[in-house]
Amino acid sequence: MEHVLQHFRKEEQPFIEQVVSLMREIEDRYAPKLTDFLDPRQQFIVDSIRRQYDGIESSAEGALDGAERKRVLLYPSYFIPTNDEFAITVVEVNYPKKFVTLRHKDVLGSMMSLGMDRSKFGDIRVEDGAIQFVVASEVLEYVRANFNGIGKVKVQVETVEDPLNYFQQQEEWTSESLTVSSLRLDTVISSVFNISRQKSASLIQSGKVKVNWVEKDQTSMELQELDLLSIRGLGRVKLMMIEGRTKKDKIRLQIGRLEQKN
Repeated sequence: MEHVLQHFRKEEQPFIEQVVSLMREIEDRYAPKLTDFLDPRQQFIVDSIRRQYDGIESSAEGALDGAERKRVLLYPSYFIPTNDEFAITVVEVNYPKKFVTLRHKDVLGSMMSLGMDRSKFGDIRVEDGAIQFVVASEVLEYVRANFNGIGKVKVQVETVEDPLNYFQQQEEWTSESLTVSSLRLDTVISSVFNISRQKSASLIQSGKVKVNWVEKDQTSMELQELDLLSIRGLGRVKLMMIEGRTKKDKIRLQIGRLEQKN
């Protein structure tokens, strides 16, 4: 286990400890355990740790096609999971679309104002002004009762029962190869977007860069596999794979770049 943990960041240790605790519970009680919604990096950590335990399997589900945020079910190898085990519900937000247009950030901000942790919500989809999002079933009734406004706009939420009515993914990742001199945050952003290191550092220090949905202001932060970068004004990229080093000691990366579907 120690050789696995050394590859993770110090700030990820509390999450790692939670995951290890879940694994031990499954071993002791022979019963499945369900996580909250996890981002891709957290899903990667869970799977890396899970592989160190014989007899424990995992499945992930985010309800929507191509979902980024998913709940992970960890269970003994003899257990056969069903979709109900994930306790996920998709809801649609009804509001007067003729008079106002709501965006992803409006929805997320109002959801967070309910005082609930982000881990209780999955992906948010906005399609031609219509909105759907995924929520943990255990908080569904609370959301129904309390999520009644976004800013000054009155809203209502309704459960989407038929998966055929779920919004499809309107974005897709295109893969490309890249070589960088280091995995520093400023270096990777500079290479990915073909901008100067100075410009890259300025974006980071001005609060325009998020790594795994968390704002980062350290230019020297070391990136790792499946880190998701969001740079305001430039777009989003994901470190899909660190492939090794070239003969000139540069690092080979496979990155995913987010593009809108036509």
